Amino acid sequence: EVQLVESGGGLVLPGGSLRLSCAASGSNFDDYALGWFRQAPGKEREGIACISSSDGTPYYTHSVKGRFTISSDNTENTVYLQMNSLKPDDTAVYYCTASLWRTPCLVGAEYWGQGTQVTVSS
Repeated sequence: EVQLVESGGGLVLPGGSLRLSCAASGSNFDDYALGWFRQAPGKEREGIACISSSDGTPYYTHSVKGRFTISSDNTENTVYLQMNSLKPDDTAVYYCTASLWRTPCLVGAEYWGQGTQVTVSS
């Protein structure tokens, strides 16, 4: 069974930084993209960033490009999201995802973690 476990969420001041981690297990992830979605209160879930396990190509949604960086350690099946210059609009539940490219990895995913709360507030 595929499992995705997030960690690193919490409360941070505007302008601050957090790093989220996700440990993936239960499959060979060589052909996957690993990434992150988020859902803010009253809004639809949206893809934020994802990265190809085969060639390392990263993808970002426009609103986080230049502020967030996705990276992965393929030997440990772990994906990270470094979030800098955080804004109150970044407040959301963040979900780790694993995608087999049935859709673009910022659009959908086959497997989901349980989510971790990120709150940006003064």
